[in-house]
Amino acid sequence: MNRFVILFGVVVLVACTDKKKPTTTVPARDSVSVFLVKKESVEKALSLPAELHAWERAELYAKVDGRVDRPFVDIGSRVKRNDVLAIIDAPEVSANYARSSADLQAALSKYNTSLDIYKRTVNAAKEKGAVSDSELERVRNQMLTDSANCEAVKSGTSAFSQLRDYLVIRAAFDGVITERNVDPGTLVGKSQRPMLVLENLGKLRLRVAVPEAYTSAIPESLSINFSVDAQPSKKYTATLARKSNQIDSKTRAELWEFDVVNTNQELKSGMFASATFKVHRNDSSFVIPYAALVSNLERNFVIRIRHGKTEWVNVKSGISMNDKIEIFADLAEGDQLVLKANDELKEGKDVIAKISN
Repeated sequence: MNRFVILFGVVVLVACTDKKKPTTTVPARDSVSVFLVKKESVEKALSLPAELHAWERAELYAKVDGRVDRPFVDIGSRVKRNDVLAIIDAPEVSANYARSSADLQAALSKYNTSLDIYKRTVNAAKEKGAVSDSELERVRNQMLTDSANCEAVKSGTSAFSQLRDYLVIRAAFDGVITERNVDPGTLVGKSQRPMLVLENLGKLRLRVAVPEAYTSAIPESLSINFSVDAQPSKKYTATLARKSNQIDSKTRAELWEFDVVNTNQELKSGMFASATFKVHRNDSSFVIPYAALVSNLERNFVIRIRHGKTEWVNVKSGISMNDKIEIFADLAEGDQLVLKANDELKEGKDVIAKISN
């Protein structure tokens, strides 16, 4: 009986001791699919809206007030350089020129007379005592005064002559009249609209607004293809000629200009077009799947796994491709990034990385 009591006490004591021992549980770690980031060549095919502009365009206004006497052209008229496009009737301009020309003749005659008197006086002064010094000085001053007056009148006449030339409107280059806003008798000189608009359509400028993200990339070729809304099935070619080297603050784009040969003038200025071309980076960049990039109101980041813990790494996105996107970040080739990342996977969390094939 005593043995049984002792054995029962021992069992109870051991049981109590086991209950007092603390129980520790190891939290289970989530596993996440990761991939090894690496650098790749970046290339993208762009399709951007564009617009055709005339190679040269001149809006012709009247320099002087007057009325249109005769317009010699209409819209669609093809003209050559220096062809007369219109004549303006301004009687006061012609009258001012005629009066100034008469004044010039009078001033020139007076100067010639003063010059002749001065020369004769100089010759007479060679005889000692024949002409006083004061008389010689007076004649000389009169000749200089008449000379200066003659030059002043000549300048005025030249100005009136220039104004008279403005009465004849001429073509500054070979082209086509694309706009006409005057008829015979139309008062011009203070109009807000141009009399005529002249455009050179033998060569066109294709202007494309390239988004800022692609402006540092290099076109695969200087020649590109484009189509216009008027003939969407037909392809035209253009050659990259110049860039504006400025990012527009409103559109966040840089203007690229392509030259278009339009010998048969099939294309028109003002046409909307769609330009397609490829751009690429000179150097390779980090490229990741879209699902690996997390974007919220505060930041763009990827989740890197280092030493079994998650780490948020800020990134800046670059050129987007079909199923991937270029990023710029403090990463190294071979870093493990979460394949399907989201901001619910908090920073510093213990995880098990499983490399996805």
